Amino acid sequence: MRRRNFLGVLGGAAAWPLATRAQQTALPVVGILGGTSAASSATPLASFREGLRDAGYIEGQNVVIEAQWAEGQYDRLPLLAAELVHRPAAIIVASSLPSVFAAKAATSTIPIVFMSAGDPVQLGIVASLNRPGGNITGVNFFLSRLPQNDWSC
Repeated sequence: MRRRNFLGVLGGAAAWPLATRAQQTALPVVGILGGTSAASSATPLASFREGLRDAGYIEGQNVVIEAQWAEGQYDRLPLLAAELVHRPAAIIVASSLPSVFAAKAATSTIPIVFMSAGDPVQLGIVASLNRPGGNITGVNFFLSRLPQNDWSC
């Protein structure tokens, strides 16, 4: 009986590292989809990484950042968005209107965060500003001119 116990313990010890590796999960992927190039987006991307670090997300430790750049060739965006969906990304950050539309066409389940200067409701990106609906939300920079008023009281 001792021999069986010994072999059982030995077999369990040999299998333990394999079981441990199987329990490790892949790090979540933050996908960035941009219409420009990595070089032209270096400063905002560095700020984005810093913001993630400030929130406790350290690249390579608990999150992976994968950026896909179209290099000004917007017809490549659908393919790049599909690559992020198949990766699979936990979230997609779309940095231009063409990349928002490509990401929106590629997935209806992965959250998409966008930055836009245009009206996202008028553009058909979201249903409304207070309840965007679906898997898309973002930040809008309304850049229209304000009427000139006399602000003195």
